[in-house]
Amino acid sequence: MKDSKTEILVSGGLPQLETSRQPSTGFFQCAGSGEALLKPSLLPMALESCELSPDRKARDSWGSSLEFLMSCIALSVGLGNVWRFPFTALENGGGAFLIPYLVVLFVVGKPIYYMEMLLGQFSSRGIVQVFDFAPLMRGVGYAQLLALGVLATYYASVMALTLRYFFDSFASELPWSFCREEWGDGCVSASGAQTLQGTLSRNFSSSTQLYLQRIVLNETDSLEQGIGYPSGSLALMLGISWLTVTLIIIRGVKSSGKASYVLALFPYVVMFILLVRALTLPGAYAGVMYFLTPQWEKLLEPQVWYNAVTQVFFSLAVCFGVIIMYSSYNRFGHNVYRDAHIVTTLDTFTSLLSGVIIFGILGNLAHESGTKDIASVVKAGPGLAFISYPDAIAKFKMFPQVFSLLFFAMLFMLGVGSNVGMVSCIMTVLKDQFVNVKLWIIVVSISVIGFLVGLIYITPGGQHIITLMDFHGVTFVSLVSAIFELIAVGWIYGTKRLCQDAEYMLNIKTSNYYRICWSIVTPMVMLVILVYSLLTMRPLSYNGQEFPLAYRVIGWCVSGCIIGQLFYWAFYANCKQTKGSLKSRINNSLKPHSDWGPLDPKKLMDYQMYLRNKEEEHSKNFNRRCVCYTAGDRIFG
Repeated sequence: MKDSKTEILVSGGLPQLETSRQPSTGFFQCAGSGEALLKPSLLPMALESCELSPDRKARDSWGSSLEFLMSCIALSVGLGNVWRFPFTALENGGGAFLIPYLVVLFVVGKPIYYMEMLLGQFSSRGIVQVFDFAPLMRGVGYAQLLALGVLATYYASVMALTLRYFFDSFASELPWSFCREEWGDGCVSASGAQTLQGTLSRNFSSSTQLYLQRIVLNETDSLEQGIGYPSGSLALMLGISWLTVTLIIIRGVKSSGKASYVLALFPYVVMFILLVRALTLPGAYAGVMYFLTPQWEKLLEPQVWYNAVTQVFFSLAVCFGVIIMYSSYNRFGHNVYRDAHIVTTLDTFTSLLSGVIIFGILGNLAHESGTKDIASVVKAGPGLAFISYPDAIAKFKMFPQVFSLLFFAMLFMLGVGSNVGMVSCIMTVLKDQFVNVKLWIIVVSISVIGFLVGLIYITPGGQHIITLMDFHGVTFVSLVSAIFELIAVGWIYGTKRLCQDAEYMLNIKTSNYYRICWSIVTPMVMLVILVYSLLTMRPLSYNGQEFPLAYRVIGWCVSGCIIGQLFYWAFYANCKQTKGSLKSRINNSLKPHSDWGPLDPKKLMDYQMYLRNKEEEHSKNFNRRCVCYTAGDRIFG
C-alpha cells in the first residue's frame, strides 16, 4: 500500500484518487480516501476528514421540485414551438412532417434531454465544469457557452420586437392593418378584402410587411452601405427586455424559480384562448385538416428529415448546456427520469397545439380570400411572426386589439422564459469561476453587455446580421459541439458508466432504448445531419441576396472561433498532465477528475465505493476482452 501522499490508481476507468492535490485544482480533498476504498473499516474516519476544495462549494438549489420542472418547461416551450413549428410543417408536407418529427423526438430529443439532466444533477456542475468527467473535452462546454452568448443577444432583440408590437396593439386601429400614403399604390391593406397572396404576382405587398420593414425596422435592402444606426424605440424595448431578464435572475434560481410559474403557465392560457377563437372561425376545419393530413411523398425527401431533426434539436434546447445547468441545482436523487418525459412530451403537445391554432387561422384566411390552397395565404420566413400573424389578427372582425395584445404578450413570455435559461447558464459559469464576486454584479454585467451587443440587431441591417449570426454562431457550431458532446458521454465517459451513475442516483435501471440511443443511434443521426448540411450548403443569403464577401468571412471567423474551443482546451488539458508520452497524457486527460461525482463529500465516498463494488463484480463474471465484447460491454454493461 502506498502512503497517503501518493496516488492510488483505480483500474477499470475509475477516477484517479489523489490526496495531495493543491486546492486550486478544485479536486476533492479527503485524507485517507484511498485506504478507505480498499479498507471499508476506515470509511467513517475518511468521511470525517472529507471537505470540498474552494472551487466546489455548495450550490444554491431550487425552492421546490416543481420550480425546476416549470423552469424546464419555460425554457423548452418557446418561440420555436409557436413561431417555427407550424410553418416548418407547412413547408414540409403538413401532416407528413409529424411522422419524422415524432421519430426524431424519440431517437434524438428524449435521449439527449434525459442524458443532460442526469449529468447536471449527478455532478452539480455547470456547462463547463461538467466535463470534468473527461477534461480533454472541456472545449465542448466553452463552445456551447459562446454559442449561447450569441443566441441570447439576438434572442433579446426578437423580444424587443414583440414588445414593440405589444405596445402598438393599444392603438384604436392596429397600425399594421392599414396602408400609409408614403407607401404608394403597391400596398394592400391587411384588414381589407384583398389578400397578400392574391396581389404578390402584381408586385404588391401587405401593409403588415411594409409596416415591419419601413416603420419598425427601417430595413435596408443590402449591407453594401453598412448596417446603420439603432432604432430609438427598439432600443427602449431592448432595454426593457434585458431589465426583465435581469430582475428575474438577480438572485439566481431563488428568484427565477418563482418567476417560472408565470413564464411556463401564462402562454398556455393565451394559447387555449386563441385555440377557441381559431376553431370558431369560418374555414378553420379545412385549415386544421390540411395540417393533419399527410403528404406521403414528402417522407422520401431528405430535407424533410433534416428539418425534423433541427426542429426537435432547437425546440428542446438540447446540447446548449442550459438543461445541464438547471439540473445542477436539483437535490441529489430527484426523479429527472420523470421530468424528462414530462417536458419532452409537453413540448411536442405544444407544437401540435400551435399547429392547430395557426392552421385554423390560415383556413379562415383561405376562406375569406376564396381559395382552397391553404399554403398560398401566408408568407413564411424569418419575419413570419411579425408579418403573417399580425396579418391574420388584423382580419379579425371582433376585438383584434385584444387578440393582438394576448398574442404578443404570449410571445414575449415565451422569449423571456427561454432567455432566462440562456443568461442563467452564462451566469452560472461565471459564478463558478469567480466565486467571491457577488451574484448581482455578474447578472448586471451580462445584461449590460448583452444590451450593447443587441443594439447591432436593431439597426436597419440588423435582420441581415441576425441571419448571419444565427447560422455561423449558433446553428452550425451547435451541431458540431453536439456531436462531440455525445461522443464524450457515450464513448469516452461510457454509456455503461452513465447508466451506473443513474442507477446509483435514482435507483433506476436504464433501458436498452436509452443505451442504444446514447451510444449509437443519436450520435449517428446528428453526424448524418451535419454531413447533409455541409453537402447542401449554399452561400448564405437574406431575402434572396447573398451576403457580401466580407460578412461571410466574418461569419466563418465566428464559427472558427467557437469550434476552435474544442481543440484549444484539448491541447490545454493535455499540457496540464504530468510528464509522460503523448499517449499516456491523452489517456489521463480522458479520465474523470478525482472529485467527479456527487457534490456532497459523503455521497462522493459512497459513490466511489459503489463503483469499486461494481468493478469487482464485473471482473468476477467476465474475463473476455475481444473488441466486440468490449464495445458491447461499454453499452450494455
